[in-house]
Order: sequence, then C-alpha cells, then structure tokens
Amino acid sequence: MAKTNKKFSFGPGFLVAAAFIGPGTVTTCTLAGANFGFALIFSLLFAVLTTLILQEMTGRLSLASGKDLGQSLREYPQNRRTKALFVLLTLSSITIGCAAYEAGNIIGGSLGLEMVTGIPQKIWVVFISLAAVFLLGQKKYRLVERFLIVLVFIMSASFLSTAIIMKPDIGAVLRGFLPSFPDNSLFLVLALVGTTVVPYNLFLHSSAVKEKWRSIERLKDVRKDLVISISLGGLISISIVITSAVAFYAKGIAIESSAQMASQLQPLFGSVANALFGIGFFAAGISSAVTAPYAAAFATSGALGWQEGQKSKRFHAVWLGVILVGLSVSLFNFNPIVVIVFAQVTNGLVLPVASIFLLIVLNSRRILGDAVNTWKQNFLGGAIVAIVSLLGLWNIYKLLL
Repeated sequence: MAKTNKKFSFGPGFLVAAAFIGPGTVTTCTLAGANFGFALIFSLLFAVLTTLILQEMTGRLSLASGKDLGQSLREYPQNRRTKALFVLLTLSSITIGCAAYEAGNIIGGSLGLEMVTGIPQKIWVVFISLAAVFLLGQKKYRLVERFLIVLVFIMSASFLSTAIIMKPDIGAVLRGFLPSFPDNSLFLVLALVGTTVVPYNLFLHSSAVKEKWRSIERLKDVRKDLVISISLGGLISISIVITSAVAFYAKGIAIESSAQMASQLQPLFGSVANALFGIGFFAAGISSAVTAPYAAAFATSGALGWQEGQKSKRFHAVWLGVILVGLSVSLFNFNPIVVIVFAQVTNGLVLPVASIFLLIVLNSRRILGDAVNTWKQNFLGGAIVAIVSLLGLWNIYKLLL
C-alpha cells in the first residue's frame, strides 16, 4: 500500500515496462531488425515518448482525483449510454484482450526456459502459470511491484549484454534514430508502436499509482519513476532490434520468429548469447504473464465500481480466470485466433477512446484543480491522441481485410 514517507522508490512505471516488454514485443523487434536492420529504431523512440506522455497523464489523474482510469471512465460521463459504452469497451478490450494474450505470455516464458535448460516447454508452462497464481494470490501490491522490477533488470542485463556481444556499428545504430520508411516497412513501424503503447497499461499504471502514492505532491516521483523505467524498457526493445539486425539482416538470413532467432544465435555467437537471450525471453514472458491478469482485474474492478480493491474475491476471480485461459490454450493447443482478433479490434477502439477521455478529464479543473493540463501538454496530448486513433483504426482495417 501507499507509503507515508517522502523517500523515492521505484514503482508503477516498472509495471508498465514489464507489461509491454513481452513475447510479442520481442518477436516484433526481432522481425524489425532481421528485415530492416537498424532503420526502424526511430519508431521505438517515438513509442517510448508517447508512452511517457500518456502514462504521466494517468498518474496525474490518479494523484489529483483519487480515482484510477477505470473508475473515471465509469463515473465521469453523465449520459447513461455513454457510461455503459465506456464500461463495455473497457471490459471487452482489457479483460478479454488480456485473456487472449495470456497464452502467448506463458508460452513465451516457457520457450525461454526451454532454451536455457532443455526441459520440455509444457512443464515450464505449468510452472509459470502457478508462479503467476502464487504471486498475485499474496494480495500484496508491493510484492508484485518488486518482483517485476527485478524482472525488468534481468531483461535489461540479458538483452543489452546480447546486443553488446553482437558488436554493432554504432554510427549505423545512431542513423536508425532518424525517421525512414523502407519499402514494406509500414506494418512493422505500426507494430513497434502498437506493442509499446498498450491500452491496458493506462489502466494498470493509474491503479498502481493509486496503490503506491496518494498525494499530488508525489507527482515528481511518478515522473521520475516513469522516465527511468520506460526509458529502460525502450533500451531493451532497441537492443533486441540491434541483436537481430547484426545477427541476421547483415548476413542476409531470413527469420520469422524470436524463438527461431534464439536457436540461430548459438551457432553464430556461441552458447552464451543463446543463454542470455533465453533468460531475457523468459523474463519477458513471465513479467507479462503477471501484469496482464493484474491489469484485467484492476480495469474490471474500476469499470464495475467494485470498492473492495485487491482483497475482493471478484478481483481475484478476474485475474485467476485470465491465467486459466492462458494455461488452457498453452497446454491443449487451442486456437485462440478468434479471441485475439476480437481483442485486437476492441483494443483498436479503446486506445483512442481512453486517450481522448483522458485528455478531456485532464482539462477539468473541477476534478484536478491546479494539476490540469497546460497548453503544451494539451498540444502533445492532442497529437498523441490523433496518432493513436489512426493506429487503432489501421489495426481494425488491417484485421477486417
């Protein structure tokens, strides 16, 4: 729960970083580096800045109003139909979306451990699921937070070390920060942004800030925490792009997945690189396997107005249900494609809706007092909302086609 002292400590920002660095991000960054070298690094820089701006707004909302984003989406609209629409979008995109992606998180983490130990993946699927249940079952936000902070640092050490082993051309890497759009790269540019700017992280961060800090005086701590954690998450993503670019793009080797990338690293760079990547891939999988159900429970709790918080049986039923869905799909090879497509469509809707709503609320002096947006924050926020809205619509258009 929230501390009363003023001492800074890492916190909610690392939950966001742990959430967006999952198997999907590792795979997308792998494909970006293998297919286009360093050219798409600029899109990760943009994604990190976008994440910082949006998550700072959710943190400020929680500190100034005492309500997280889910509660605000439920309580702010005066029109009953609008309120019902926001609740429906939240439940469909966040709760069902997290359940749809949980299998990928569990499988990704188990693949990482299989790379390192040689023990069959199915055993690790059960282990990761039980570990997530045990951790969230402790009903302690601080325990979850500390566990995920450790995982983020493990990912950092693993992926950054692997990138250093690759010995990239630093000049070429720096040129990757300049915007360029090679032929057929737009899809991956959008994917890199979409896998970093995650709708459920808006809900997760606002709830986590409310758990840790209760006063607007702690806004500097929120911002410091975000800058450190999200920047570190961005470095992890960039290091995966670098590793893939050096290992495969430079050598003209075709690659289709992050698991294939790991298997290819050993003959190219030895068992150390393979082990480092495997450990990082495991950390990415289990961190998202914990944050996805946690975010689903927070979002559902806020949207439906549950007052008991993390100690509620309903709160526990939501995250347990998400983990069980992921475990079932992972163990029995069910095809989750319909659910995932549905989750992608609703995510494409909820990100712009939540972003627009966030911008509206952050201009309400009645709710936030002096913590309302400045004109500069509104300008940046408006630009971000326009871009994420286009991304959301593009996602829906792409899936329908």
